[in-house]
Amino acid sequence: MLTPDQARERAADIVARAQAAGADAADAVFAADASADLSVRLGKLEDVGRSEGAELGLRVFVGRRSASVSTSDLSPAALDEAAARAVAMAREAPEDPYAGLAPADRLLHGTPPQLDIDDGGEASPDGLKELALAAEDAARAVAGVTNSEGGGASASRHLWALATSTGFAQGYAATAYGVSASVLAGEGGAMERDYAHHAARKRRHLDDPEEVGRRAGERAVARLNPGRIASGAMPVVFDPRVSPSLLGHLIGAITGAAIARKTSFLLDALGGQVFAPGIRIEDDPHRPHGLRSRPFDGEGLPVSPIAIVADGMLETWLLDSASARQLGLAPTGHAARGGGGAPGAAVANLHLCAGVDPVETLLAEVGEGVYVTELIGQGVNGLTGDYSRGAAGFRIAGGALAGPVAEFTIAGNLKAMFRQLTPANDLDFRYGINAPTLRIDGMTVASG
Repeated sequence: MLTPDQARERAADIVARAQAAGADAADAVFAADASADLSVRLGKLEDVGRSEGAELGLRVFVGRRSASVSTSDLSPAALDEAAARAVAMAREAPEDPYAGLAPADRLLHGTPPQLDIDDGGEASPDGLKELALAAEDAARAVAGVTNSEGGGASASRHLWALATSTGFAQGYAATAYGVSASVLAGEGGAMERDYAHHAARKRRHLDDPEEVGRRAGERAVARLNPGRIASGAMPVVFDPRVSPSLLGHLIGAITGAAIARKTSFLLDALGGQVFAPGIRIEDDPHRPHGLRSRPFDGEGLPVSPIAIVADGMLETWLLDSASARQLGLAPTGHAARGGGGAPGAAVANLHLCAGVDPVETLLAEVGEGVYVTELIGQGVNGLTGDYSRGAAGFRIAGGALAGPVAEFTIAGNLKAMFRQLTPANDLDFRYGINAPTLRIDGMTVASG
């Protein structure tokens, strides 16, 4: 694989070719990755895979007209052809008054921050097999586990570079490792499935595969013989495996595109009370080893930790340059993009800060309710905030977890849910978006 410097040079080269072909401005992304993954089942090797690829994405501007192309053919002739094609397409595109590169005076200058997200190594097939087998063996060793869907392990390295005709050219590399197990408990029609996985930027930070497997096995066994829960209004407690999904709905509602198109249930919420006082939600693109850490955004702007919600108040929209122009605001350093097309907006390492009470206190205050460990379906209306999703988990009785329950629906409106949200103190940074155990009072629960 190329080095970050070589990737940066590739991106800058096609920008220069686009300008030579007649573009007034241009930017380009070079992305390359190499990955290996391996799966086992019932102690035997089941599948081994390896992939490598590289792609250049070019965006050009002719006045306020723009077009994008991408290519995996990196020969000089192919790059010249791609640049000429992009310019020809842009000349025929409709004008967009908000189109353009990020403001040149806001670009990142100097050395990007070092985030320690690349260990430079590769895992051997034997090493991946050892991880996968250890995870599956530990899961199958849990009493009550009767079958396996397999164990898996993966390793990858990703290279990303951005260059613009306004003088920005930087790149970085990141590694990722993963281990997982998925097993079944019970017999016949009463079988239940669950899983566990962990991902990390560096191999040495990966959870022990035996611990991952044990979690998978214990989760599957705990779901055996689910009952039904009575319908009604009651508190719902979200396990940390599913609580980050609530932050995903928040982010979808505060991106610049949703606000500019007026398709958000939080359209008029900026500067207002969205969560209860004391709630804080932060985005930290500089977190060392973070799964979504990045030294600059998808347009070359510097990034920094930011409070999106402070003391329950919504502090900012998430803006790329185009949506910022449309709203008459400044970009916030949240631009994100793939190999082709215009940037959108996205967070990096997002988390809802921990509360003060342990989970046991949160449950004791509930008394009677439901604890959700799995969410099913996508029943969320981004325009109104109406929320309705299938779920599974455990009954809360007498302020403690009771037996498993399944086939029920939880419903509410995200505006009210956000205001009623109470976090526990068990925040753990395991994903790109993290949240502690969360309690939301007054949701509607309907048994299936």
